[in-house]
Amino acid sequence: MQDLDIDLPNAKLAYTIIQSLLDGHEALSDLLVVMSHALDEDTLKALTATGEWQKYLESKRVLETAHAQIEKLTEVLKSLEEKGSL
Repeated sequence: MQDLDIDLPNAKLAYTIIQSLLDGHEALSDLLVVMSHALDEDTLKALTATGEWQKYLESKRVLETAHAQIEKLTEVLKSLEEKGSL
């Protein structure tokens, strides 16, 4: 573990930045759900048929993976911090 090149303050900063981006994307997703309820069926179908909607869904899938990865990162950082490796 001596050859680890991890700077705890910067790792925590990176975590905070990433988590805030994930939280912002989740808030946007929640807003889109609320807004979709205000649309009529034809408008909603037209919206979900766009390339922008497909890109949004793909980004949501990618961020789900990122969320799992940040949970692993958090566990690793906590473990290293507890062992005094950082």
